[in-house]
Amino acid sequence: MRNKNQIKRIQAITVFFMAALAVSGLTAIPVKTEIVWLQNAVPTSWIAIQQFLTIIHDALYSCNETLLYGFDWLAFAHVVIAILFIGVLRDPVRNIWVVEFGMIACILILPFAFVMGNERGIPLWWQLIDCSFGVFGIIPLWYVRNLILQLEKQQQEEMRCLIF
Repeated sequence: MRNKNQIKRIQAITVFFMAALAVSGLTAIPVKTEIVWLQNAVPTSWIAIQQFLTIIHDALYSCNETLLYGFDWLAFAHVVIAILFIGVLRDPVRNIWVVEFGMIACILILPFAFVMGNERGIPLWWQLIDCSFGVFGIIPLWYVRNLILQLEKQQQEEMRCLIF
């Protein structure tokens, strides 16, 4: 019974993470509409942010539409990575590597955002927003990993009891 509750918690958090990952990626598809919405949502008194959003808006609306195809692939990658986590739903102990892979990806967001953000002239405050995906993403993954390790230990104890 204890294992079933543990598995249900692992599955619930994993499904949440999968959905969040897929949705965050899919938001890249309507990027032109979203930038207009964001410009309208951000107060005009936030001058630095409005200036940056204007730069993004102008770039998005002046580039060739085929260039935006890269955003479609970004969305696709998020969905594909989310699908990897089906393995965790099926057999958490065997597929703990998927959770660890996700944790590594979350950690790698930090240097990538700072290095490439600096290279591309992205403001520090925006780089920190990008980093927040890794910081907030690793929390549920870390928790799921701990639950899986506990589940593995419980399963090993049950096996020892069956043998002896």
